Amino acid sequence: MRVVGEIPHPDCKITLFSWNNRYLIKFECGLLEQTFKVAEYDVLQESDLYTLVDESFIQETLARFDAMNTSFRTRLQVIS
Repeated sequence: MRVVGEIPHPDCKITLFSWNNRYLIKFECGLLEQTFKVAEYDVLQESDLYTLVDESFIQETLARFDAMNTSFRTRLQVIS
C-alpha cells in the first residue's frame, strides 16, 4: 500500500492510498475510521482525488462519524 497524500482538516485525519488497482480514501476520527474505495479507472489522475474530497463530502463523513459514535456508545452500555 502506497500513501498518495494527505488532506489537512482540523476535525479528522484524511489519508489517500493507492493499493491493488484502486485508491483508498481513509478518514480517521478518534477511535473510528471510514474508508472509501475508488477504482483507478474511475479517476483520470491521482490529483482528482483531492477534487473528489471536497468540504461537502468531508462534512457528510463527519456526520456519519457522529452517528457511528452514538451507535457504538449505546452498544458499549450493553456490556457495562
